Amino acid sequence: MKITAIALNTFKEAIRDRILYLLLFFAVVSLIFSRLLAILAVGDRVKIIMDVGLASLSLFGALMAILMGTSLVFKEIDKKTIYTLLSKPIHRYQFLLGKFFGLILTLLVMLFLLSLIFIVIVLLHSGRIEWGMFAALAFIFLELCLITAVAMFFSCISSPILSSVFSLSFYLIGHLSWGLETLLNKIKPGFGKTIAQVFYTLIPDLENFNFKTEIVHHLSVPPQVFLYSTIYGIMYTLFVLTAAMLVFRKRDFA
Repeated sequence: MKITAIALNTFKEAIRDRILYLLLFFAVVSLIFSRLLAILAVGDRVKIIMDVGLASLSLFGALMAILMGTSLVFKEIDKKTIYTLLSKPIHRYQFLLGKFFGLILTLLVMLFLLSLIFIVIVLLHSGRIEWGMFAALAFIFLELCLITAVAMFFSCISSPILSSVFSLSFYLIGHLSWGLETLLNKIKPGFGKTIAQVFYTLIPDLENFNFKTEIVHHLSVPPQVFLYSTIYGIMYTLFVLTAAMLVFRKRDFA
């Protein structure tokens, strides 16, 4: 009940945030632009719309998670309201989980609205619903859950600006980790390769949630790949949330 109350209050605060609507506006513009780009481009127009549309949903969803997630805890500290909250019979982990689920609910609503616009654009252009899009959208949401957890973790240890930089770096590195894998195959066995292997193991592989290419080009994806990506996302999110709660528990607000 305490977590639910904090989550609902966080949701009410989040939907009044101007940054949310600014990003929502640019996301809608990007989706509309995908249709214009498809008209001007040469090739399968539906594939272009789907590719640009799904990429836009992933990018702007991540920006929402980062910019709002990094300010959730800081706002409470800046306004001194955290002292009132923590003076009540509320554990710190309940406060953090409430904030997390409140932002996740906000992202779910925003992603739902953007997905409706995206599906309507595809439907108007192709005359049919591409059912594979729903799988891609589901994994985009799973990725946003992880990005939100990461943003909240950094917000517990740093300022909103630095937290945003760290979270954005996490997002970019996570989608470029395949480059490190390519590098590993070229490095000769030794200390350097061991260090690179450890680094590659620790950094996230957000490409596990990226099924845009497979969905757009109608490539078959084995069910075990979807299962692995789901488990990977849930476990990594729980790991980051646990780390955030441990850090937040030790933080001194005096």
